[in-house]
Amino acid sequence: MSTTDKSGASMRDRLVETAVRLLVEEGPAVLQARRLAREVDASTMAVYHHFGGMPQLLAAVVDEGFRRLDGRLAAVPITDDPITDLGGLALAYRAAARDNPHLYDLMFGLPASGGSAGESEVAERAYGHLVAAADRAVGAGRIREQEPARAAAQLWSMLHGYVTLELSGHFDRFDDLEQVFIPMAVNLIVGLGDASDRAARSWSRIQH
Repeated sequence: MSTTDKSGASMRDRLVETAVRLLVEEGPAVLQARRLAREVDASTMAVYHHFGGMPQLLAAVVDEGFRRLDGRLAAVPITDDPITDLGGLALAYRAAARDNPHLYDLMFGLPASGGSAGESEVAERAYGHLVAAADRAVGAGRIREQEPARAAAQLWSMLHGYVTLELSGHFDRFDDLEQVFIPMAVNLIVGLGDASDRAARSWSRIQH
């Protein structure tokens, strides 16, 4: 069994990348060992040799999803307004989910081997962008003195709920950003201690 292709990619990496591609193109129903093996021109034993089984391969796909999310969040510019930065991160998160809803569903619906997906190192790294922005908001006096991770967790909870409902089509009758998400986000930031007019101005600076 060849473990690398002509580009030098390992069989493990090829299986993960192929699983992500199939998830994007055809949905979760096709993620089976036989189909993946056929796509990478290997036997089904490749899945078990490199991962131990499909649950472990899917956990690796979840990690790849968080790695991509981390890249999207890392690309959001840091400005002199931490509330604007939180908004930019929120919209980048939403864009990642909308670009690949099947991968997003898998990321937040599959317990990883040995713990929840949210406890993996790469998931923590993605979450860290929200924590860092919340920390800047606390330092700037925009939100009340508190543990930044707790403020970030509130934003992520709101964001995940919104994105899940949006992807399910529940906001089709709204201009969902202007009528649902941004007012909700401003309300959360105000609840965390910011002035309402200042929070609204910060969100108005976000490109969307």
